[in-house]
Amino acid sequence: MRKSDISQVINRPVKHMAAPKAVTSRMRTSKRAHKSYPASTLNFLKRLPSEILMKVLSYLDPSALFSISHVSRLFYQLANDEALWKNIYIVELGKNKKRKPKCMDELLLKTATLEVHDGAAGHWKWLYFKTVAAYDMKTWKSHLGLISRHTGLPSRTERVLRNLHVTWELTVSDKSGHEGTHEPSWSQFCETSVTLCWSGGGCLPDYQQISTLQLHGVRRIALNCPGLKKPGWRSLMATLDMQALTGSTQVIGQDRLVELKLLQPGIIIGVWREQSSVAFVMFTLHFHRLVERSIQGSSVCPYVEQIIKSPFDDIDPEYGLHGYQLHIVLHNTACEIMSGSFHQMFCQRTQICDGLIQLTAISRIILSQHTPLSSRINLPWRCEALHGAVKNCCIMSLTLLDEFKKPFWCVGSPVSMELEKTPVSYDYDGEHFSIHHQDSDGQVKMKLVWMEEQKQLALISLVVYVTVCKVNEHFSRNY
Repeated sequence: MRKSDISQVINRPVKHMAAPKAVTSRMRTSKRAHKSYPASTLNFLKRLPSEILMKVLSYLDPSALFSISHVSRLFYQLANDEALWKNIYIVELGKNKKRKPKCMDELLLKTATLEVHDGAAGHWKWLYFKTVAAYDMKTWKSHLGLISRHTGLPSRTERVLRNLHVTWELTVSDKSGHEGTHEPSWSQFCETSVTLCWSGGGCLPDYQQISTLQLHGVRRIALNCPGLKKPGWRSLMATLDMQALTGSTQVIGQDRLVELKLLQPGIIIGVWREQSSVAFVMFTLHFHRLVERSIQGSSVCPYVEQIIKSPFDDIDPEYGLHGYQLHIVLHNTACEIMSGSFHQMFCQRTQICDGLIQLTAISRIILSQHTPLSSRINLPWRCEALHGAVKNCCIMSLTLLDEFKKPFWCVGSPVSMELEKTPVSYDYDGEHFSIHHQDSDGQVKMKLVWMEEQKQLALISLVVYVTVCKVNEHFSRNY
């Protein structure tokens, strides 16, 4: 069958499908017209033998085949035929030198091995997309190997995520069992993290009615299908039981419209003030292993990072207490507020206190280390037609590297700045503030001061505390 014949077969039923209203109007005005246009002629596609339709579909590429499966139930069934996708898998991957296995014998062996699964619904279609996805991931893994000397993280994380067509979905379940899945309203990449926001807009249940929140990374397959959601795989990244978090939820800020509730580090919900309806849900995801976490888990199990311990050292008595490097970014949803790297941080044995090792990046007493901020601390938000900014809130993205320049502790989370009532300072006259973050692996304490003459904030103290348990486990020590 020639391509011109195929196009005639495809285009012909479209003309019949496009004019049902005109046919209906003639049927109303004339009984003779009604007799001359039997109902069977109005559904030309169903009258065609399936063999002819399958022959036509066999000339389509995977993108066109996926698109046409959304036309009707008939085309959905035909376009998902196992034999059709099996042929595409063998032919398309066999002729593509970049994607095909090392030799055709290997491909045939793989095909023969998979024959036991042949006939399972969607098997060959799934296998084709999985093989294409595996090739693309192999290509972009090389880009993840380019490490920034400042952050210790892959320098092209954002680029890899975009080229792999990775997005994220939020699944919200209410107490009645109803479940809804939503794509982000907007996203904002910064130097070492990405912030995702889902606006309420009546699509999310009331705050008191939310039962669970689930975040999935979703990798879409690149197909030329305008207007259609591409096929993809889901990787579970976080599950929150709202009832279990009731006691630990913390209000970190508010403006005249919304109140920000910190559910756990990295996750906040904006609730309309004096109401229970949700304005937005915001996640901050640190770049450390973000690509792997977004695509290499399953829909029910998250990606499990391989634990790699540092080499054991029985010579250095302070092993695990020195050589740390810190990179920290304070930012909001609109701009960067402060970014800095601090090297050769250490803690002496005598400074270990309350199960924490202390790493000082900026000392209160060394004025030359004090760092002015580029803007005030606030957190802009937008939700449909409304927008605002919560004062004294921002997002902290912290990366602590060990002496081997490997990520040791990574944090991406909104934080709040609080006024100190009785500050002690002989160098600054302005108001003093503090920012405190704490999780299971450690703490971050910052001191800031408002410089009235310069009309800006300055960071005058930055100390990181890491749990001794984490240090002992990583370096095989017993401090």
